[in-house]
Amino acid sequence: MLLTADHAGRAIPRRLDGLGLSEQVLDTHVAWDLGVAGLALGLSARLDAFLILHNYSRLVVDANRPTQAPDSIVSHSEAAAIAANAHLAPAERQQRLDALFHPYHRRIAAELEARRGRGQPSVLVTLHSFTPVLGSDVRPWHVGVLYGRDDRLARRIRQGLEVEDGLLVGDNEPYAVSDASDYTLVVHGERRRIPHVELEIRQDLLATEAARQEWAQRLAGVLEGALAEGFPPSPARPRSLG
Repeated sequence: MLLTADHAGRAIPRRLDGLGLSEQVLDTHVAWDLGVAGLALGLSARLDAFLILHNYSRLVVDANRPTQAPDSIVSHSEAAAIAANAHLAPAERQQRLDALFHPYHRRIAAELEARRGRGQPSVLVTLHSFTPVLGSDVRPWHVGVLYGRDDRLARRIRQGLEVEDGLLVGDNEPYAVSDASDYTLVVHGERRRIPHVELEIRQDLLATEAARQEWAQRLAGVLEGALAEGFPPSPARPRSLG
């Protein structure tokens, strides 16, 4: 199993001077996925799984957006204007991609390719967290199980989570995977035709170390159960991100 976390950190290169944002803004979900780094580390330890974290803020460049997407580098996020991202010259945009986006995805690809070369099967699990309230929308789900064209792994994980009393599981909620909005799962999972899933945990459920470890234990058990049997062939090869 290969674990990734696209929004695990809130680091900003020093030359960008914090993008002109306050610590109050940088401490919120607009800058990173709160709690997901601790969750990912705990899950990696329990499963003895390889983990790749992206430790830079999505406000510098979003590691899970196609490079041509409008929100690859945002100039406004919820109530926060990000003036430092407005009117970026093409060379400045490319510099961020070359420094922070492409190396991360080359590292994921290199790990998966090395496993393929050894004849070692791979399963990709991408970890995220989501805010309980976005604008006026209250998100009731405790965990979302996300997928695109291939639900082989997602279906098993959803079934494994739904047996737990009181746990509200979102089927492609609060988001759904698409070529326009997602990169990691589409490029490294769908294109390689390996079993894959994106898991989103509500951020208030990851607020303490004890809570993060509880979720790590829960997800480890569900993932191990989902992988206990083999997988049927993947669906037809998806379209490329042209």
